[in-house]
Amino acid sequence: MKYEFFEKEGVEYVAFLQGERELRTEQDASDLIGACFERGVSRLLLHADALSEDFFRLRTGLAGAVMQKLVNYRIRTAVVVPEDRLVLGKAKEMLAELKFGNAFRSFSNEQEAVQWLTRNGG
Repeated sequence: MKYEFFEKEGVEYVAFLQGERELRTEQDASDLIGACFERGVSRLLLHADALSEDFFRLRTGLAGAVMQKLVNYRIRTAVVVPEDRLVLGKAKEMLAELKFGNAFRSFSNEQEAVQWLTRNGG
């Protein structure tokens, strides 16, 4: 899995980037959590291009399982889904609901996502 560590205003986070492998399984989410724990980081930035299509097909259960795992391990997560990549149906509804969460939130651009992710106080 391809990820990098970044720091903004003294707050470090992990960014999961598009690479040769997408987040496809709960084990992939566990690997990202492990990467966070290796550095003592509790914030994660996900890009839509790094998520498999199954993440956006809610019937697979992948999105729910990944989100639950991240919440359980207290990994504050921002997912960037650009306007031109918006999905339809239930996944779109789920992403709309995530715009107001404190533990897992969706954004249309990376700048807003990083600003929320690195904000003090969680």
